[in-house]
Amino acid sequence: MKKSDTTCCKVSDTGICPNCKSKKFIKNGFTKNRKQQYFCKSCNTRSIDYYSNKACYKNINSFIIQLTKEGVGIRSTARILTISTTTVLKRIITIARSIKTPPIASGKIYEVDEMRSFIKSKSHPIWIVYAFQRKTKMVVSFAIGKRTLRTLGLVTNVLMLSKAKRIYSDGLRHYKSLIDKTVHCVKRFGTNQIERNNLSLRNNLKRLNRKTICYSKSYSVLLCVLKIYFWA
Repeated sequence: MKKSDTTCCKVSDTGICPNCKSKKFIKNGFTKNRKQQYFCKSCNTRSIDYYSNKACYKNINSFIIQLTKEGVGIRSTARILTISTTTVLKRIITIARSIKTPPIASGKIYEVDEMRSFIKSKSHPIWIVYAFQRKTKMVVSFAIGKRTLRTLGLVTNVLMLSKAKRIYSDGLRHYKSLIDKTVHCVKRFGTNQIERNNLSLRNNLKRLNRKTICYSKSYSVLLCVLKIYFWA
């Protein structure tokens, strides 16, 4: 983190609102910590010279995205950025909600596979089903849940609607009823690339490692972390 990203301008010296850049900026009492507070008559927002909580910095979300994609855990991210773990969790959820699913091109070749993980305990297994385009290796759709037709269908339906040229999968019998046999292909080495991507996922995200004390405690947080990792 650069020094310029972690320092705030002293608004009392500039007399300009840091939010809307208006000069209609006046003193407005003190905070509980006895810090001088300022009020902007143009945008009706309040601000102070120096914030004790570093989560107020504008670039904090970009750092959270970067650390999440590097596989840094929630508590580790909080220690690095010197903010609370609760704030990190809330920011991850907020960032994930703002990410839109990328558009899918038609007539492409895809690979589909499932990866096993768990929530809270290994006695509660969960499956990450996802598909990526063979040429660009970009994940186009994913779902989390039990290894059922419903979970697999959330991914395969997207591929079928995109008029996929060919869809490669393993020999799991569920795919036979979900993917049109004219585009479905099951053969040796057909899913080599996505299987290799599974290894990258386990190496990059601690919560997906096979032998680790890190694991997901919440379905929603796991969903948000994967969304950031795939599309942010």
